[in-house]
Amino acid sequence: MNILNRNSQKRLRKKKSLIGIITGIIALISITFALLLLSGCTEEETPGNDQAVKEPEQKTEITINEDDRIRGDINAPITLVEYSDFQCPFCKKFHPTMQKVMEEYEGEVRWIYRHFPLSIHQNAQKSAEASECAGDQGKFWEFLDKAFENSEADGTGLNTEDLQKYAEELSLDTDKFNECLSSGKFADKVKNDMNSGKKLGISGTPGTILIDENGNTQSIKGALPYEIVKEKIDAALK
Repeated sequence: MNILNRNSQKRLRKKKSLIGIITGIIALISITFALLLLSGCTEEETPGNDQAVKEPEQKTEITINEDDRIRGDINAPITLVEYSDFQCPFCKKFHPTMQKVMEEYEGEVRWIYRHFPLSIHQNAQKSAEASECAGDQGKFWEFLDKAFENSEADGTGLNTEDLQKYAEELSLDTDKFNECLSSGKFADKVKNDMNSGKKLGISGTPGTILIDENGNTQSIKGALPYEIVKEKIDAALK
């Protein structure tokens, strides 16, 4: 009887050990998946939290340009400079976070949106140019919101016909918009945005840099959730 009990105990211990191993593997997979969801798009299509933006040095000088697209109070103490790609799924995921920031921190945060279209995304460049064409008629942010809301990572919702449809829905002068888009009027601006990002160490999207009123900078890597972005902003406001 004692022998049977010992054998049963051994089998029970083995079973518990196996369950523990399986549980550990599941936990590891869950953590890995969570990290991927918070990462960003890169040219190699290999998401990673450390790939979206390189940590800037303290008080890195970031020039605000005359043609920058700025949402919020121009004199707000906190600036968020976001480098983004219309076709990047992580940018799409991060966009509502930035929208919520602007709602919750009215007057305290200004959002500067800059283009960083990756070459692996076939519709990203023209989508960026289209947003600038809409901005030429005073509807940059409205176009931005609509494009992110209605597009997918495979480029669905970002072809020329879709971009023209958004312009029409926003009551833009469609002839002017179409001429602007076909001419490549804002191709150089998009390129200049991307070059400025590369100088700051941006290598993927979304790559966001927070600047406080004293000029101190810190990075927001990838599509971090609102709660984490809020912590960074609150700390910078103190």
